Amino acid sequence: MTSSSTRREIWRERVADWWAGAWRWVLVAFGAVAVTYLVLERGFVGGATFAIVIAAFVVAASLTKSKPLAIALFAMPGLLVAQRIGLGGGDLSVSDAALAAAFGTALLLGQRPYSPPLRRLLLLNLVYQFATLFTVIVNPYPLNTVEWFHAWLLVSGALIVGWALGAAGYARLALSLIVLTATVFALATVAQAAMQYLGGDFGPATPSWPFAMHKNFIGTVLAFGAVIVYINPDWVGWKRNWAWLAFALMVAGILVAQSRQAIIGLLAAIVVAVIRRKTTGRSRWMFLLLIPAAWLVVSMVIEQIESQNRHNSVFQRVEWFREVYHFWRESPIFGHGLRYWYNPGGLRYQPPQAELEVIASAGVVGLVGFLVMWVGVLVVLWRVDPRFGTLAVAILLCRLVQSQFDLFWVAVQVSVPFVVAGICLGAMDHERRSKKPPEEALAAPRQRLVASDGITGARR
Repeated sequence: MTSSSTRREIWRERVADWWAGAWRWVLVAFGAVAVTYLVLERGFVGGATFAIVIAAFVVAASLTKSKPLAIALFAMPGLLVAQRIGLGGGDLSVSDAALAAAFGTALLLGQRPYSPPLRRLLLLNLVYQFATLFTVIVNPYPLNTVEWFHAWLLVSGALIVGWALGAAGYARLALSLIVLTATVFALATVAQAAMQYLGGDFGPATPSWPFAMHKNFIGTVLAFGAVIVYINPDWVGWKRNWAWLAFALMVAGILVAQSRQAIIGLLAAIVVAVIRRKTTGRSRWMFLLLIPAAWLVVSMVIEQIESQNRHNSVFQRVEWFREVYHFWRESPIFGHGLRYWYNPGGLRYQPPQAELEVIASAGVVGLVGFLVMWVGVLVVLWRVDPRFGTLAVAILLCRLVQSQFDLFWVAVQVSVPFVVAGICLGAMDHERRSKKPPEEALAAPRQRLVASDGITGARR
């Protein structure tokens, strides 16, 4: 019996090695061809950025034999980069490319089977995908179909990437890479604000390094980082002083960027964190420090309303809401198609509010699917062990609240919170398996082997 178990374990490791080697060499070949053809032969616009991205993934691919999920780990900083690389004349971002590479790795080398909470989340996303399939059929144009797959990748693909990293024991490293990248962005934002203030410009700080960022983009990304370090789960193990320093830096970045929706989303996430766990006095104190930020948001909105300037953000949004409502009435059931604003005729802008965007794009049917997905996701994660579920609920609620005042289907701003939620679920499963008695731990790989027809997750 022992001999049979040993042979199966050896065979499983050989299969994992084969997948790692195949994935590594395929990516190396792709990188060589892409960089040579697009950059050297075609004078590819954005070629330098693309070359850097490919080089990073090739380096990661070379490490997959010793660290099977190296590509997914290397993708974590890239998830926060919105710069376009225009692959093939399209609108691909660095974040999309990083997520796609990480998803391929997670699908081939990730842990199986998925936990019940993750399977429920994937099923809820499938409900939304089914609801929006009608608008893809009714409005047949290429970008509609492409965006349908893209939306699935941003949610289910991101969950699977996060799960694979957490279940393989890389939860701390993956979250650290995300937070470190957000911290660099915060430093750039604060430095930009300092230069502006010295010149007498007290407007929103929008850093141009390491790439140009809009105030709402940088605010949203920093809010994600602030939520992670504020909650600082015990299974991550960051030192508290460093976590609070990073939190203060990111809050400062949000304030100087003057991103109101980011402030509101962060406040909602912190309220969830306070409710879901016993907080220290210092946590409550930091929560109280954000009350002036909420007052700042309210005062800025009141000031814009009292100014009666029809071109400020408040009145402009009211006008956009009115236009989107009338546009939706032209196709109320199935909508005008995903990314309809790229089509000639009709509205030429993305609605700056989540539900309005969905109902205009996919109609009432799509909106029902969207609401079912989000309510279900929050309910499922709320029932998860608070040690792991609190961060997942808080960061997704942060995103949902932000999107009530701005664009929703934007690559970075959707994928990152779902990746973090997947990491939380994967880390919970990793801890559960690590606490199994030795005989159960030995039996688990054999069970996964049978369930997956011999293709198992990453070698551990």
